[in-house]
Amino acid sequence: MIQNQKNIAIIGSGLVGSLLAIYLKRLGHTITVFDRRPDIRNITFSGRSINLAMSNRGWRALKEVGIADEIRNLAIPLDKRAMHVIGEPMYFQKYGKDGEAIWSISRGILNKRMIDLAEEAGVTFRFEEKVWDVNLPEAKIYTGQSEKSEWKEYKYDMIFGCDGAFSRVRHKMQRRSRFDYSQDFIDVGYKELSIPPNDDGTHKFDSNSFHIWPRGKFMLIAMPNLDGSFTCTLFLPFEGEVSFESLKTKEEAKAFFKEYFPNVRKEIENLTGDFFKNPTSAMVTMKCYPWSYWDKVALVGDSAHAVVPFYGQGMNAGFEDIYILNKLIHKYGDDWGRIFQEYQEDRKPNADAIAELSYRNFVEMSSKTADPKFLLQKKIEKHFAAKHPDKWIPVYSRVTFSERPYAEALAVGDAQEKVMKEIMQIPNIENKWDSVEVEQKILELL
Repeated sequence: MIQNQKNIAIIGSGLVGSLLAIYLKRLGHTITVFDRRPDIRNITFSGRSINLAMSNRGWRALKEVGIADEIRNLAIPLDKRAMHVIGEPMYFQKYGKDGEAIWSISRGILNKRMIDLAEEAGVTFRFEEKVWDVNLPEAKIYTGQSEKSEWKEYKYDMIFGCDGAFSRVRHKMQRRSRFDYSQDFIDVGYKELSIPPNDDGTHKFDSNSFHIWPRGKFMLIAMPNLDGSFTCTLFLPFEGEVSFESLKTKEEAKAFFKEYFPNVRKEIENLTGDFFKNPTSAMVTMKCYPWSYWDKVALVGDSAHAVVPFYGQGMNAGFEDIYILNKLIHKYGDDWGRIFQEYQEDRKPNADAIAELSYRNFVEMSSKTADPKFLLQKKIEKHFAAKHPDKWIPVYSRVTFSERPYAEALAVGDAQEKVMKEIMQIPNIENKWDSVEVEQKILELL
C-alpha cells in the first residue's frame, strides 16, 4: 500500500519514538523527532533504568522492519529465573520450553542504537527542544526554552505522542470532553544498582538467568550486561519499617544488604554507593481513552498505557502498538481516521490486560515465588502442560513467548487459576501431585 507522503512529528526519542520513526520513514514520510532531553548518545546514562527484557512481541516488531538481528547482538538470552531465597541454595526455574528465552538488554545501549538506525534511515532529531503546547485540530506544536519564553510554532500533517507516562501530548488531549484518564501509583519505588564484573571480565552470577531475591514486601532483581556487569533493581516500599525512608545512612543501608541479601555481601560497598547516588523512582499504571484525535494525533506506548515493570512488557507492548499500527496502515492506506480508530480499539483492551497482569506479577515475584504451596501449584501446572501442551499453556508463556492478545492471556489465566484452586484443595496433594487422579481431575475441570 503506497501512502501519500506526510510531514509527521514524533514527540519523544525513547525506544517507542525511535522505532516508530523508522517504520514511518520506511513508508516514505518526512519525520522529525522532538525531545526535551539532550541526545543520550552524548551523555552518561541517568541511573533510572531497569534493564529491558525483550520477548517475542518486541522481536516481531523489530523483525518486521529488518533490524532484529542487529539488535540481538546487543542482548543476552535468559532462559530461566535464578532464585536467591534466604537459607536455601540458589535454584533455577525454567521460563518456558527449550529454546524459549527473554533477552536482557541495556535500555541506554538499545536507545542509542535505535536513534542511530533512525538517523541512518533519514529521520531528523531535534534534541533539547521541549514541546510546551499542541494545537490538536491543526497538528501544530509549540517549543521553547521555558513556559514563559517565546515559543516557536511548527505545523505538521500529523503528530504522534511517544513521550512517556507523563506525556505532554496526552496532557493536551485530556482537556477535551469525554477523555477518560486515570493514574495509579504503587507504594513501592525502585532504585537502580549495579554489580561489576569479576576482575577477568566474567559475570559474578549465572549470565543466562534473570536473578531474583524475593523478600515478601520487597525484592532485588539482577539482569546481565554484555560487559560482565549486572544491572540490579531494588524494589522497596517508600515508607514503613523496611523502606527507602528508613534507610538514611550508609551504615543502615549496609546492614540492610547484609541481612537480606547475604550472597551479594562482597558487593555491599558498591551497592551502598549506588543506593545513595541514584534517584528513587516511582511506578505508575496509567490508562486513558481515546488514544487519538481525529486523523491528526495519536498516542503510542507509555503515553497511552504505562504499566508497572513486573512483566517486562512495557517496551514489548509499545513495540507491538507500532506493529499493529503498521498492519493497519498497509490495510487502509491514506485513511488515517480509520487507521487510528481501529488501532485504539484493538490495543486498548490488551493494554488494560497487561496492566493488570503486570501488577499481579509484582505480588507473585516478591512474595509467592518463595512460597512452597505456590511452587507446588506451578509444578503441577508444568507437569500437566508437558503432558497436554494443547490443553494448557501457562500465562507467562502466553504473554512472553507468544503473540496472541494480552487480553486472551488474562482471561485464560483466570480460568486456569480457578481450576488450580480446586486442585490445591485435594487432600494430601503434596504426595500425589503427579498422579493420574490429579491429571484426570484437571482434564475434567477444563
